[in-house]
Amino acid sequence: MIREPVVSGQFYPQGEQELKKAIEEFKPKASLKTSAYGLILPHAGYVYSGRVAVATVSRIISRKRVIILGPNHTGYGEDFGLYPEGSWKIPFGNIAIDSALSKKILESGSEITPDKLVHKFEHSIEVELPILHYFFGNFSFVPIVCTVAALAAYEKVATQIFSAAKEHREEIIFIASSDMTHYEPDSAARRKDRMALEHIVNLDAEGLVKTVKRENISMCGIAPVAILLLIMKKLGANKANVSLYETSAEATGDTGSVVGYAGVVIS
Repeated sequence: MIREPVVSGQFYPQGEQELKKAIEEFKPKASLKTSAYGLILPHAGYVYSGRVAVATVSRIISRKRVIILGPNHTGYGEDFGLYPEGSWKIPFGNIAIDSALSKKILESGSEITPDKLVHKFEHSIEVELPILHYFFGNFSFVPIVCTVAALAAYEKVATQIFSAAKEHREEIIFIASSDMTHYEPDSAARRKDRMALEHIVNLDAEGLVKTVKRENISMCGIAPVAILLLIMKKLGANKANVSLYETSAEATGDTGSVVGYAGVVIS
């Protein structure tokens, strides 16, 4: 069972050498490696958000097991859908689903359910894989697409994941895929994103959810990020740093309507 890519050649180069070159163009010249429990990464086309994602992943010590939470842009499938087995194809080769960890997650609660449809056309997890492969080498992963819901639902999902993963916490890195404010002037996007990031660096899922709603922040990955923060608290994480923040204006020069991109390392 192989999931074919849906944005290869659009969001990132389709050829292996071109893809490697694109990642290396964003790679910092030197980066001290640090251990991390979790990451927040953007998922736009690499020309827009690649520098943020690469700068963030390049800072951390690699892990061989990854759980990636992404938002649902398509509306298909279950509220919290996990792709349970097989592999995902990217230009560097196939990346295996961690079927043992997937099974354990599914057995640990009822909020997350097996669902391939929700992943079929969704790009938010796929775009992270080439960058992770470049820095991590071979790894296995569990992809879960998350729909916007109440904080209580996020808590149940976080508990289900944590219950399955806690015994293997030293082997796993948890990743939430999200872009920040969408299609607002650069100054407005930066102002709103600062408010959201203040809660993120404080590992405050409840404050983030309330602020995103109150300030009408069009952060597409509120669900995966909130769930990630709840997992991080359960793991005992106590520090989060923004590795890099940019808007699409850096790539386009257009400050009139931008999308914000943040990379966050949680340890």
